[in-house]
Amino acid sequence: MPVTDKILEKYDPKVYKNRKEHMTVIDPSESEKPISANTRAIPGIMTHRGCCYAGCKGVVLGPLKDTLVITHGPIGCGFYSWGTRRNKARDPEGSWTQYCFSTDMQESDIVFGGDKKLKTAVAEAMSTFEKKPKSIMICSTCPIGLIGDDIHSIATQIEAEYGIPCMAFSCEGYKGVSQSGGHHIANNQLMRRVIGADATSPAPPKISVNLLGEYNIGGDGWETERILRKCGIEVVSIFTGDGSYENIARSHTATLNLVQCHRSINYIAEMMKTRYGIDWLKVNFIGVASTAESLRCVARYFGDPKLSERVEQVIAEETAAIADDMARFRTVLEGKTAAIYSGGSRSHHYRKLLEELGVKTIMAGYEFAHRDDYEGRKVIPTIKDDADNKNIGSITVEPDPEHFRSFLDADRRRELEAEGVITEDYAGMMPDMTDGLIVDDLNEAEADMIMRTLKPDMFFSGIKDKYIIEKHGIYSKQIHSYDYSGPYAGYAGAYNFGRDLVMGMTIPAWRLVTPKWRTKTVLEGAVCEGGRN
Repeated sequence: MPVTDKILEKYDPKVYKNRKEHMTVIDPSESEKPISANTRAIPGIMTHRGCCYAGCKGVVLGPLKDTLVITHGPIGCGFYSWGTRRNKARDPEGSWTQYCFSTDMQESDIVFGGDKKLKTAVAEAMSTFEKKPKSIMICSTCPIGLIGDDIHSIATQIEAEYGIPCMAFSCEGYKGVSQSGGHHIANNQLMRRVIGADATSPAPPKISVNLLGEYNIGGDGWETERILRKCGIEVVSIFTGDGSYENIARSHTATLNLVQCHRSINYIAEMMKTRYGIDWLKVNFIGVASTAESLRCVARYFGDPKLSERVEQVIAEETAAIADDMARFRTVLEGKTAAIYSGGSRSHHYRKLLEELGVKTIMAGYEFAHRDDYEGRKVIPTIKDDADNKNIGSITVEPDPEHFRSFLDADRRRELEAEGVITEDYAGMMPDMTDGLIVDDLNEAEADMIMRTLKPDMFFSGIKDKYIIEKHGIYSKQIHSYDYSGPYAGYAGAYNFGRDLVMGMTIPAWRLVTPKWRTKTVLEGAVCEGGRN
């Protein structure tokens, strides 16, 4: 029986047909198979996806350290109004990411409207702290969209009252099919209101970049920034880990954009290229070889011999510093198998790092991917928008007459395009896998069957299924927040990741624990006289 049939065998025919379209087995002897993605989850299935609000507030806006980001909705939605994703931030005056701001809408507010409560909540936050934010961002949740609070009008009033930028994000959770829609909404508003807002900042050095789609989980952004600056590459802004309104407002002055997480931020990369002429490169700073490849690609773009020489020096120094440890980790991990189910581009990125450590990925998937994240951007023209996707508006940008510029002349551009340095054809995950199972929008029942069927030695995913995995006696690693470890980016990150895997595999605590239900009855019942319990 094919592995997909084993995983799906308990579904009824209708659900089976739907879910089978979200799974494919990589077979090098066959042509590439399409996969269904970015479609509505089947009602009743315990999908691991987040909502549109989670993508907007929880992913893109939440890490901003100088911005008051307030959730307008019931406190139940407040989970993502706090720093749940370990987005680290440095600010000598104190970062706003450590606080939880919510309007705590009650039943009466839902009935009569929450306009006044939103204004009161902002006033309370502004009066509580001596340090004032550089901007205010309002994120709405499902009930707000249903009752019709005009958060954009209120934002205009708040901006006039406090004299700082205030913007609203209509990111109600029901929009789109997952948190991917929230990414798009956040990207659009950042493009409208923040990017390019600072017209007074001096231009940075020519060798300067923005790092897009890096959220500084466990300090990843700091490690990547350290390596780039060690090479002599100035980092103007990070979107949005340890990021700030001020830096993003001047991000249009950078020469090049580097895209780490393709799904969450590719919209901004495309719009900045149209408006400001800034090229973007898809990079991956997870893993030794991938980090080196990305650095060389950046150096090749700028075409500076001194930069290329410095990049090679840094690669040699950083690689040598961890070489012995990586070899030692490989002796322990060689031959192990892994399953990865993450958001963003992490499954694609970490598969390569696992390969360097001798671990074979036998299953990979994404929570909220689109088909191009799996199959590459070449399939974008064939993707049809459905009603859910049309809920997320796109914006049209035009070249900025004052700030549009091109770093490359026509001949140099053609040369780099021929070499594949400049390309918009992000290959996606599937072309890089020689075999294995690909699963989109995995749920708990399917994860359970994958563990029973494929029996991976380790499983990388999020908090929603972490403990289910461990009950199978399989090592589980949170790939969304790193289980209080990290950073995992760059060379130091590769060492940290290998160290954590070795610890997890050599101290298999969960295999030493026998669940109570395997040794004793935990549910008991009896039928009493008269048929009553």
